[in-house]
Amino acid sequence: GQRDEEEEHRSLETFTFYLSEPLRKERVEGFSDGVYAIVATLLILDICEDNVPDPREVEEKFHGSLLEALSEYGPNYLAYFGSFVTIGLLWFVHHSLFLYVTKATRLMGLLNILSLAFIGGLPLAYQLTSEFAEKSHNEIEAIQVSCVTTFFASIFQFAIWTTALLNERETLHPFARYGGREHAFMFAKLALYPCVSLGTFFLTCLLSEFSTAIFHLMQIVIPFAFLALRIFVRISLTVIKTMMPLSRQKVVLLEEEEACLSPTETLS
Repeated sequence: GQRDEEEEHRSLETFTFYLSEPLRKERVEGFSDGVYAIVATLLILDICEDNVPDPREVEEKFHGSLLEALSEYGPNYLAYFGSFVTIGLLWFVHHSLFLYVTKATRLMGLLNILSLAFIGGLPLAYQLTSEFAEKSHNEIEAIQVSCVTTFFASIFQFAIWTTALLNERETLHPFARYGGREHAFMFAKLALYPCVSLGTFFLTCLLSEFSTAIFHLMQIVIPFAFLALRIFVRISLTVIKTMMPLSRQKVVLLEEEEACLSPTETLS
């Protein structure tokens, strides 16, 4: 009877409610990839369902010219490609983030679910931005809803990395820790979408007449901004290292930490 009580007590100890408890990183990544794949599929189904010209309409209204018929759906196609690029880049940021996460926690898993909840709203945001008449009040509000959705989807990704930094020796690879060679780029990459989406939201409030152009310009510019960030961060770090070289002790510490990692964990 005493042994049964000890085993029961030991089994209850495993069911804790601490947010710092470990969570399997592979399951978090697998669940996230599944959600991103479903969201992208829904977006593709939406564009294929209602944005294909009818053959009879092409003959009667556009005199048999398919290109002219497709040009009428141009704004819808532009909204689709912008939304798909947004989903793709958010997935890329998520992949880069968990590439440097060595151990996930329950809090990180909770923040990841909140981010995925807003990711799932992007197909709805796409439908809203392509549903209403151009330069109407409803279209402006739909664009603002898209900006808010993108902001929360990305800010929770930033929160995952911030949470990992609180206990970085256990949760992050040395490259992504404070002082690591990828730390500055990770900060800039994860902060890009929250800053740009929030800035776009306020610009659409101030310049409502150009809200559509501003929103689509944001979707087009961001992919190039990721490349520009990498170049800018590399140049900045090079300048800082030449002016203020890192202490030898910190370099040795990082080398020792990297040497402790297995070959599969070490990133080139």
